Amino acid sequence: MRHIISLLMENESGALSRVSGLFSARGYNIESLNVAPTEDETLSRMTIVTSGSNEVIEQIIKQLNKLIDVVKVLDLNDGRHIERELMIVKVKATSKYRDEVKRISDTFGGRIIEIAETTFTIEITGPSSELDDYLDSLDKVAIIETVRTGALGIGRGDRILKI
Repeated sequence: MRHIISLLMENESGALSRVSGLFSARGYNIESLNVAPTEDETLSRMTIVTSGSNEVIEQIIKQLNKLIDVVKVLDLNDGRHIERELMIVKVKATSKYRDEVKRISDTFGGRIIEIAETTFTIEITGPSSELDDYLDSLDKVAIIETVRTGALGIGRGDRILKI
C-alpha cells in the first residue's frame, strides 16, 4: 500500500543523506522525495512517498524516529490529509492535438504556461491519481516530456506536524 510519510528534521547538511541511506540500507523504495525548510529555519520538512505493508511502514517509521536528525514523524495515511503534486507537461500543439489538449487541460484544471510554435507547456496540480488520469486522457503520441514533483501532504484540520 502507498503511504505518504512526513517528517520534521534538523536543517543541517547530511540529514537528507542519512534518511535516504536508511531506505537504501534496508531495501525500501522511495517513490518520491521532497524536502524544504519550514517556517522555523532550523527545521526542514521531508515528504516521502513509499509503498509497503503496514508492518513495513511501521518498521520504516520506527527506524526514522531513531535517526538523530529526525525530530518528528507522521504517516499521513493514518488520518485525513490533503495531497497535492505539481506536474509540468510538454505536449505537441499541432492542429491535430491543439483543441483536444486545451479541452482536456481545462477539464483537469490545467493551465497552459507556455505556447510555442508546435508545443504547449501545461502546469497541473492535484492528487497523484488525478495527474495519472490526466496523462491517460492525452494521446500518448502527443506527450513530449513530463516533470513531476512527487506528492506533498498535510494533515486536515487540527492534525499538524509540529514540535
